[in-house]
Amino acid sequence: MRFLVTGGAGFIGSHLTEWLLEQGYLVRVLDNFSTGKQENLAGCRQRFNKVEILEGDLRDLETTRLACQGRAGIFHLGALPSVSRSLENPRETTEINILGTINLLISAREAGVKRVIFASSSSVYGNTPRLPKKEDMTPNPLSPYAVTKLAGEEYCRIFYRTFGLETVILRYFNVFGPCQDPASPYAAVIPKFIRLALQQRPLTVYGDGNQSRDFSYVDNVVSANMLAWSAKDASGQAYNIGCGERFTLNHLINELREALGINLEAHYLEPRPGDVRHSYADISRAMQLLGYRPKVKFPEGLRYTIQYLRKA
Repeated sequence: MRFLVTGGAGFIGSHLTEWLLEQGYLVRVLDNFSTGKQENLAGCRQRFNKVEILEGDLRDLETTRLACQGRAGIFHLGALPSVSRSLENPRETTEINILGTINLLISAREAGVKRVIFASSSSVYGNTPRLPKKEDMTPNPLSPYAVTKLAGEEYCRIFYRTFGLETVILRYFNVFGPCQDPASPYAAVIPKFIRLALQQRPLTVYGDGNQSRDFSYVDNVVSANMLAWSAKDASGQAYNIGCGERFTLNHLINELREALGINLEAHYLEPRPGDVRHSYADISRAMQLLGYRPKVKFPEGLRYTIQYLRKA
């Protein structure tokens, strides 16, 4: 079986690429290495001879056409991530995330690809008065990034309904784990907090710390992608991929204090524009229709991530 992973040099994409290779699949990675890293694929290159790395940009239609040739399935994780980055540069985020997705869907259809699994985001929900967040809720995106993910979802649905290209939409909730860059100015909260904690530096919290997240270890997301590839009658729908539980940032800080045995300081600032107050997934649809079950719970995943960053 031959697969394409867009954004395969990124945090989640490199984990998925490695898992596919371990199962004996042939994998082509498409990445422009703007946020993905060559070192994320170094282990794959050393261990497997079935990985092909294509450096190119999703915004170029000829590149996506080349990438899709001969592929049975596509895992589309290629995107410009980060809510805060999208607020700084909405045009670039829009070009990559929307035009790139359109190019990929056109190319997949032309190449006769069986199914495309699209990486969306819980950010499409925005701030909802009701928790947990269910897929039938009306989206309310608060940032350009969230808008681009919602637009990508709609294009996936159109290509399924109009052209018959099977598409499955996975809405990721706050993914974390090894290979997530803690040094980036747009770093996610868990790797950033762990890095600062290991350096015994104060943590910066935007808001009162009682905002909550459904933190999901990266192995859960890899599992969801493979289930989305093989599940029958899954196309044309969105599925929440989280753990179905939530923790506040203050709880995360206390977990780090306990795990590291140090007294961490936290400085509280005003909330940032575009940030969602609470993120909490109803995962019943994914459990029912994909057979999804979270394999790694938050405390266990946090320990794994601390161990990784201690060695990094």
